[in-house]
Amino acid sequence: MNPIRFSAIALALVIGGSAAAQDKGTVNPKPLPPLANPDDPKLAAKELFGRRTTPADLRSRSIGGYARGCVAGAAAIPVDGENWQVMRLSRNRNWGHPQLIDFLQRFATRLPSINGWPGLLVGDISQPRGGPMITGHASHQIGLDADIWLTPMPNRRLSRAEREEMSATNVVRDDWLDVDPNRWTPQHTALIRAAAQERSVARIFVNPAIKKALCREAGADRGWLGKVRPMWGHNYHFHIRLACPAGDAACSDQDPPPGGDGCGAELAGWFTPQMLNPKPGKPRPPLTMAQLPNECRGVLASPDGP
Repeated sequence: MNPIRFSAIALALVIGGSAAAQDKGTVNPKPLPPLANPDDPKLAAKELFGRRTTPADLRSRSIGGYARGCVAGAAAIPVDGENWQVMRLSRNRNWGHPQLIDFLQRFATRLPSINGWPGLLVGDISQPRGGPMITGHASHQIGLDADIWLTPMPNRRLSRAEREEMSATNVVRDDWLDVDPNRWTPQHTALIRAAAQERSVARIFVNPAIKKALCREAGADRGWLGKVRPMWGHNYHFHIRLACPAGDAACSDQDPPPGGDGCGAELAGWFTPQMLNPKPGKPRPPLTMAQLPNECRGVLASPDGP
């Protein structure tokens, strides 16, 4: 797709995604206030899903599309593992389809042999029942998306305050035209390459400047580059998206990425004046429950899972 068509969407993602991803959390999160009329058909679905703090006691399924759906029977990645730590715990977004949670844990245990990092710092995955979020992402709705910080896990357990307040590493130059050579490392390339080479991974989203660096550093083996898609934001983290689990008939996969490595004219289009300085588009109205798959009503109404 011509990147110029993404201008307004891309700007929204920068404002609502990457920037929000670095917003500080709190060590004392407060519950959202009750809704005056939760049955109002005009109510934004994010207000309902954002108030569910536990998963639905249903068979695990990803329902709908990545930016218009929900997840049943979600699992949580433990906040601490030998090779990972979860960030921004106050958001309660460390939930996902069990296949994604298993993937993240397995991938994290491989990290020392992939690039020498002790482990991963895991950002947002999904809410306990998926669905639209009150702040941040347009996607991450069906438990198959996860953000990985472009910062190595330290050789110690971060405090709760650090997890809420520290920022990930911005690896992109201030002019957005390339990576910052003082922050971008071969370890970043090895990490993203290894993730893209995983068979279950459908997409990796990175800042266009990061894609440029990967194209430059990939070498002769370029088959994995096609999965790595440029998108504004994603300069502090990269975004892993798994394909729909086999047998999840209610889950809607994306079309496969275009052929080739995506390093030619397609990538160059992201660095035009129109893309670097997009005109703000009209904000899209928030999704209502009527715009989500019908099964999401059942997910929302389900008793709490374990």
